[in-house]
Amino acid sequence: MSLFQIIGLSLAVVLAYMTAIWLVSLVLRNASIVDVFWGLGFALLAGVYFVATDGFIGRKILITSLVAVWGLRLSLYILWRNWGRGEDYRYRAWREKAGEKFWWFSFFQVFLLQGVLLWLISAPILAAQFYDSPDELTVVDVVGGLVWAVGFLFEAVGDWQLASFKADPANKGKVMQSGLWRYTRHPNYFGDATLWWGYFVIAAGTVDGLWTVFSPILMTVFLLRVSGVALLERAQVRTKPQYRAYIEGTSAFLPWFPRRQR
Repeated sequence: MSLFQIIGLSLAVVLAYMTAIWLVSLVLRNASIVDVFWGLGFALLAGVYFVATDGFIGRKILITSLVAVWGLRLSLYILWRNWGRGEDYRYRAWREKAGEKFWWFSFFQVFLLQGVLLWLISAPILAAQFYDSPDELTVVDVVGGLVWAVGFLFEAVGDWQLASFKADPANKGKVMQSGLWRYTRHPNYFGDATLWWGYFVIAAGTVDGLWTVFSPILMTVFLLRVSGVALLERAQVRTKPQYRAYIEGTSAFLPWFPRRQR
């Protein structure tokens, strides 16, 4: 298949995938299930690209495996974290605002939008599998894998540390400031962005993969300015007064040593 044919096929798969999840959300009256299927969506596309492309098999196995491990872990973690809690407050607010129109509003505002973003951001996963040169694993692939590993560890360990902190009733209302959270206020978001730069490095090591640089840039911007850091910190400042001191002493995104408090 040509590159454009695969791009068209992957878009059709994403639209079908998101439409199916949207229909389930209507039955459950819970639009936030879309978050559970975000990581799995990338794993699905990685599989589609694996089957549809004729690139170097070693690189195809490498990036498909990395995406599958990350996507499965993320989806299982979000499923575990949200189990029994009902619809997330962000989606509830949209539901209340849209009223009876939310059933179709959610399709465009939530599911279709996230589907298009998923499809666009998956570009490095496609490029790494489509281009067949070089026809061997190189030092660039190793570097990309190492960057991915750093990101994966920050995301997975950060999630685990936060979950353990919240599980202790003595920490209710407190701010997590130990472990990785001592060096960055958002180790999980930093990790997520970093591993996407890892995917890009692998794609960039192919003959024509540099064009996918928009993907990690887009993911990083969204994590910093839209759905991640900015959104979460507004809520944290409102509900936890001590969070302001945490902001003053701890790096927002890139890990760094804590600043001394005045």
